[in-house]
Amino acid sequence: MGFTYYFMLYLVRLKEKLQPNQLLIMKVLKIVLIFIFTLSVFNCQEEPKIEDSVTTYYFIRHAEKDRSNAENVDPELTQEGLGRAMHWAEIMDDVAIDAIYSTDYERTQMTAAPIAVKKNLTVQIYDLGTIDIDQFKADNLNKKVFVVGHSNTTPDFVNKMIGQEKYGQLDDHQNGSLFIVEIVNGISTDKRLNFNCNCPD
Repeated sequence: MGFTYYFMLYLVRLKEKLQPNQLLIMKVLKIVLIFIFTLSVFNCQEEPKIEDSVTTYYFIRHAEKDRSNAENVDPELTQEGLGRAMHWAEIMDDVAIDAIYSTDYERTQMTAAPIAVKKNLTVQIYDLGTIDIDQFKADNLNKKVFVVGHSNTTPDFVNKMIGQEKYGQLDDHQNGSLFIVEIVNGISTDKRLNFNCNCPD
C-alpha cells in the first residue's frame, strides 16, 4: 500500500513536466498499475474453507445366542448375550449415534435394542447381499452409524466399506470385536478393538 501511494504521487508530479504524447503513456501506466494493485488485493483474500466430510461406522457381531436348539435358525440371545448387549450400550454411551442398522434376525436386533432405546433411534434392517455400498455411504454421510451383523457378514461389510479384503470371518465364539471405520473426504481408515464382558451366564 505504501509503495503504491508514493508511486502514484511520483506519477502526478512527473505529469506536470511531460509533453502530451508522454502524458498518454503515463495514463496507460497508471491504469496498468491500478489493475495490478486491484488484482493483488483479490489474490490476498482467503479462499472459503471447505468443511471436511467425516463419517464413522461402528460394526459389531451380535451377542451370544441361544444354542440349545440346533434346528432353530433364528434363536434369541442368552442371558449372557443380553448382558453383552447392555454392555455395548454402555460402551457407546458417549458416542452421538445417528443411525442403527441390523440384519433381520432376533439375535442381531436384540443386540441393537439397548443402544436404540438409549439413543431413541429406530433400528433399520439391512441385507448385506443386496445392499448398495455407495448408496449406503451417501445415505449416512457425516453421521455416526452403528451396525450389527454376524460372524461372516460383519467383517465382510467392513471389507466392502474400506475397499479391501482385510478381515476374515470371526470365530464362532468371538462376540466382543468392534470394527471402527472412519471415512474423511472419501478416504477410509479402520481399526479393530476387542472388549471383554463379565456378563452373567
